[in-house]
Amino acid sequence: MPAATTPTWDPGQYLRHAEHRARPFAELLARVPALPGDPARIADLGCGPGNVTTQLAERWPAAHITGYDNSPEMLARTDAYAGPTAGGGRLDFAHADLTDWAPTETYDLIVSNAALQWVPGHLDAIPSWLDAVAPGGTFAFQVPNNIDAPLHALMRELAASARWRDRLTGVLRHEDSVHAPLVYLDRLARLGCEADVWETTYMQLLAGEDPVLDWSKGTGMRPALTALSDDPEARDAFVTEYRHLLRDAYPTAPYGTVLPFRRLFVVARKAA
Repeated sequence: MPAATTPTWDPGQYLRHAEHRARPFAELLARVPALPGDPARIADLGCGPGNVTTQLAERWPAAHITGYDNSPEMLARTDAYAGPTAGGGRLDFAHADLTDWAPTETYDLIVSNAALQWVPGHLDAIPSWLDAVAPGGTFAFQVPNNIDAPLHALMRELAASARWRDRLTGVLRHEDSVHAPLVYLDRLARLGCEADVWETTYMQLLAGEDPVLDWSKGTGMRPALTALSDDPEARDAFVTEYRHLLRDAYPTAPYGTVLPFRRLFVVARKAA
């Protein structure tokens, strides 16, 4: 059985739906309370190409913000945002793998946008991350919580089919990559945090030909595309099969294609 694949990311493909991907982060930050540090120290876990990390600098202009990511392709795009900020703060980026990231300093805010679903065991990492949050500081994140949606279920079924199971078994994200909302609430409350947990389902209206496939190519399909990258013919065949499945699951209307997308939000404030 193949080991879980660390995906190779394509920033250009990921950013094709930048507006839909950035909106949940803005709504997460809107619920983050005032931070104890002045200026604040902030860590953005899984910062990707850095485009949404800039929202942190808009909210806390004087803060020193570091975005962490394990993708060289994504980090290469962050150069456009790194450096002093207009409010007197600083924005920088560093390589880090969240599967073993251990904070070496104290942060007023540790935040993550659509990254923890790629981190096996992230629930068990939360206590050590909270240890690095200053008293009165916040740990906040949002993750997709739609692993049971056709978008993912059809891809898993296809990967498990006779044609693909030898190449793709164990490659895609598993159904337990995100926990139930109550699991996060219970864990954080028991750790002494004031936890705010909620879900939102976005009716994402996508345009263009096969837009749900295009969305998936930027995120959920990355492990499969990476696993098949040495065999372009097989990769294209898998994409074609998946395309036909998605067309039936997400029909196009005259105004576009609707992709319902549920996200889970967590804002946990540490006791002062």
